[in-house]
Amino acid sequence: MAEVFDCSDSSQLLSGTRTARRAIGQGALVVLPTDTVYGVGADAFSPEAVQRLLDAKGRGRQSPPPVLIPNTGTLAALAAEVTEPLEALAAEFWPGALTIITRANPSLSWDLGDTGGTVALRIPNHPLALELLQETGPLAVSSANKTGEPAARTAAIAQEMLGDSVAVYLEAGEADGSGVSSTIIDATKLTAEGGTIRILRAGGVSREAIVALLPQVTVED
Repeated sequence: MAEVFDCSDSSQLLSGTRTARRAIGQGALVVLPTDTVYGVGADAFSPEAVQRLLDAKGRGRQSPPPVLIPNTGTLAALAAEVTEPLEALAAEFWPGALTIITRANPSLSWDLGDTGGTVALRIPNHPLALELLQETGPLAVSSANKTGEPAARTAAIAQEMLGDSVAVYLEAGEADGSGVSSTIIDATKLTAEGGTIRILRAGGVSREAIVALLPQVTVED
């Protein structure tokens, strides 16, 4: 039976984050609020937990989940290389609604699915999500809904879709992102001099903002 915590209640907030942290450590799934929509999260370094996440959503390994991280320092540990343009993107738009796909550090022992050696990274701009990430480390997190259904804007809506496949639901009210997901960019072809960015999904960060930040980079749709 899934446990649900109303995180607007300070006593439930404390017990909820503790229970969520314990569930993550045991390889279970947790639904948590982010600045865009609610996400379902798993330990990024547990292949079994990541597979549970994919199964809960009804997705295959060809759709690996993004990884939420607590700070930019984690970017250097997970990415193969942090170029100046990549660092600029992180500094400008994180925490926030930009998911950056980059080459993964080849020394990492994880299995997120068929990633082709890449990883999609983001720092969410939500205090509860950041607090949990500080305690758990990187989490594989995808929108808390069945594949093909609208992204959940509350934990209650997520529970209607995901049920007992999730161990812990952290309810923090309606997501502030008005149902708008993060912008996803492919930054694997960024170089120190510039290179190319491809926008894979439009979302909370506009193409114009990326172009303005990195005039030396070619931005493709």
